[in-house]
Parts: sequence; C-alpha cells; structure tokens
Amino acid sequence: MSRAASIPVAWRCLPFEALLPRTLYALLKLRAEVFVVEQACAFQDLDGADADCMHLLGEAVTPDGRPQLLAYTRLVPAGLKFAEASIGRVVTAPVTRGSGMGHALMAESVRMLHSLWGVQPIRIGAQAHLERFYNAHGFVSDDKPYIEDGIPHLEMLRPEAPLRRFAASPPGDHALGPAEPDLRRVLNGSPSDPQTLASPSGDKT
Repeated sequence: MSRAASIPVAWRCLPFEALLPRTLYALLKLRAEVFVVEQACAFQDLDGADADCMHLLGEAVTPDGRPQLLAYTRLVPAGLKFAEASIGRVVTAPVTRGSGMGHALMAESVRMLHSLWGVQPIRIGAQAHLERFYNAHGFVSDDKPYIEDGIPHLEMLRPEAPLRRFAASPPGDHALGPAEPDLRRVLNGSPSDPQTLASPSGDKT
C-alpha cells in the first residue's frame, strides 16, 4: 500500500485549555462510545485528571469534507497516575478497526510523550488480553495484575530504551509509518490490512 493511496491522519497534541468545545465534545463522545457503551462498563470517565494531561488526537477528513476523530490518547505526566509518565484512555473509532490504527496511535503516543517530557520510562494499566499488543510497542508486564471495573488488568512498563517492533515516527514527521492505515478505505466503510496482533478498541486506564 502506498502513501498516495491513503489519507494520512493529522496528529495534534493539545493541553486541556486549548481544546475547543467541538474538539472536547468529539473526544469525550468517542471515549463514552467505546468505554461505556461498547464495553458495557459504567465507570467515572471524567476523573478529574484531564485538566493536567495532554490530549493526542488523530484526525482525518471524511469524503464529504468533515473532520473526524479516529484515534485518541491521554498523555499523563509523571506523578499524576503513576510515579512514571503514562498513556491512558487509548481509543480508536469503530470505523478504523482492522486498519492498523491502534499501532499507529501507540507509536505516535510514545513519540509525543518523549517529545514533551523527554525520553523516560512509561507505565500503563492495560487490559490483560491486550498484553501482546503493548509488548509490540516495548511494554512488558510488571507482574502487578488487578481487576478494574470487572476487567482483568495488569501494569506494564516501557523502559527508557526498549526493543520494540513498531517504531514511532521521527520528530517532525506526522505522517504514519509502515503501519499506516489505508484511511480512504476505512472512511468509505471497507477497512483493510487486518492486524496480526489484537489492537485495542479502547483501554481506558
């Protein structure tokens, strides 16, 4: 698949205060659509941490010219959720499933976190069934399993310089790398490029 055959995602990373009302509405709507409705999990999504985090948005333009939020993560500074910096509220829009968007999102999230706060370890709370997905991005289990909202989770740590399968985009390059999804097919309702590793529809920690 060539870059010319796909519509690239535009990545933006904004502090809470810079989120315009429509952008904030779109990301909260996507979080509720996946974490609450799709995963049938009643939980307090608005946990008081959003104002202190950075918000990574992966957006594209639909065939009729409207912006569409396709992927999102919340970048959490060290000391807020864990001693280490963290990546949470990992979510992709249902329309992107099977396109490789989850991998592109995690690669860009790691790259952006390091760009903001320097290269450092990253700790996450991951749904246990997604362990191999996060392994592909350099995260390893820290042997701290727990149950959250009735779902098995485990803490995972990405060391400062891990071996990883999916490389993040180089600084300044906001086009997606080898795992770039064919978003023209995705946005027209025919996802392509099934992933070999399970990718999260949403991992809210």
